[in-house]
Amino acid sequence: MRNAIGILMVLMAFTACANPKKAKVLTETNKKMEQVTFNSEGLKVVGNLYYPANYKKGEAYPAIVVSGSWTTVKEQMAGLYAERFAKEGFITLAFDFRNYGESEGEPRFWENPAMKVEDIKNAVTYLSSLPEVNKDKIGAFAVCAGSMYTLMAASEDSRIKAVVTAASWLQDAEAVKLFYGGEEGVNEKIAVARKAKETYARDGVVEYIETISTTNPSAAMYGPFDYYLNPERGGIKEWSNDKFAVMSWEDWLTLDPMPYAAKLNASTLMIHSDGCVLPQYTKNFFEKIATDDKQLEWVETDLDSPMQQFNFYDQEAEVGMAINKASKWFEAKL
Repeated sequence: MRNAIGILMVLMAFTACANPKKAKVLTETNKKMEQVTFNSEGLKVVGNLYYPANYKKGEAYPAIVVSGSWTTVKEQMAGLYAERFAKEGFITLAFDFRNYGESEGEPRFWENPAMKVEDIKNAVTYLSSLPEVNKDKIGAFAVCAGSMYTLMAASEDSRIKAVVTAASWLQDAEAVKLFYGGEEGVNEKIAVARKAKETYARDGVVEYIETISTTNPSAAMYGPFDYYLNPERGGIKEWSNDKFAVMSWEDWLTLDPMPYAAKLNASTLMIHSDGCVLPQYTKNFFEKIATDDKQLEWVETDLDSPMQQFNFYDQEAEVGMAINKASKWFEAKL
């Protein structure tokens, strides 16, 4: 049972705004990407802005905010999808959420869903400020846990006109019990997180555990999972494999995005399969989405859950399929 819980725990890895920096239109039509900064609740956020190959100065393009799984940085799945969407004719933005990567924010490596939702809204504000972006045609795409933050943001921000998720991780209080040792295990982690917050408030000391480990069951992700361990995939130097703020557990384990479906009016496409994580939760969320302008794309697969989840991070079959379906959705809805 402990091994099963340990394996399930890793699935979590699949897992009006402050003044934006004034942007300038690119002067080079062959430039594919530039690093940009914008403000989110008074802190500097760093992102990579991708341009279509056929970008022409003076024209305004539809734009997409792209988000990856929990703990990740812009150079992982978010950047991969953003670059691919740009090739389809969109201006796209992949960025480091506050507390991660090159963005500001303390404590470092604190997975705070509420902050991430606000960061996505502030990313929309930034894109809206760009003369090369059509501010009436802004969408959002997310994979895995980023889907929670994106769907929540879109339910509260009508500037997001269309949303697409792939291999979405969606949870509630019952789901987290499955992954963290039942009610007792969840309560223990929440208690530890609250103590860590108290220590930080009092002494300024942040308690960390490993982000992923094949030997430490207490790590945020425990198991031999290639994406995060392989430097040719997600185990890149820009990402931290050994720092997950313990205080994150309270914010993460108490997050319930499910009620936000009833407030979501943006055109929504959800791509999922029985080979991904918690398929019934994606179905449940989809059924409760407020708008009728929605579609659930269920992918046929021979893979057992959750093995296809990882494939949506960087494997061509799943990524290419998601890009194709999402691009058509955005073209029609933006």
